[in-house]
Amino acid sequence: MAHRLLARRIWTLSVKEIRCFPASSAAFVSTSYSTSLQPSSARVSFLSPTHALPHSLPHASCRQVSFNVQDNEDFTERVINSQLPVLIDFHAQWCGPCKILGPRLEKAVAKQKGRVAMAKVDIDDHTDLAIEYGVSAVPTVIAMRGGDVVDHFVGIKDDDELDSFVSKIIGK
Repeated sequence: MAHRLLARRIWTLSVKEIRCFPASSAAFVSTSYSTSLQPSSARVSFLSPTHALPHSLPHASCRQVSFNVQDNEDFTERVINSQLPVLIDFHAQWCGPCKILGPRLEKAVAKQKGRVAMAKVDIDDHTDLAIEYGVSAVPTVIAMRGGDVVDHFVGIKDDDELDSFVSKIIGK
């Protein structure tokens, strides 16, 4: 039910923003391929380079602090060689506690505003990484700085414990 309400709210906001675009600022669409019932003068092409994004849409210009590890090479590049301290969340899709810890950990990392990164490693997809770092239970969180493991914990922690763990890793 909540998903439906959220989707409806996003859809209505999107439609209102699209209706606000002036037709003069965009290129017109050719009628030869259009299936719209509106005349071509009323339609606006959203593929035009002259078309501006609405002000309410966020721009993704900054690098994401949280990311999923794709393979060993990606892990080496984005975790081991990272200039920032990195929290590695070893989790699994079937793990109930992982589903609770993940969002809490992301929130604690987001509070640091780019001073720490978070790598998410699915142990079913990357068993070799889990074995290499001695992960025997999930969720396991390992903190790395400069390619070296500096701390870790296994299991769920509350928000205050996570905040203090993250602060300790970045040296606050």
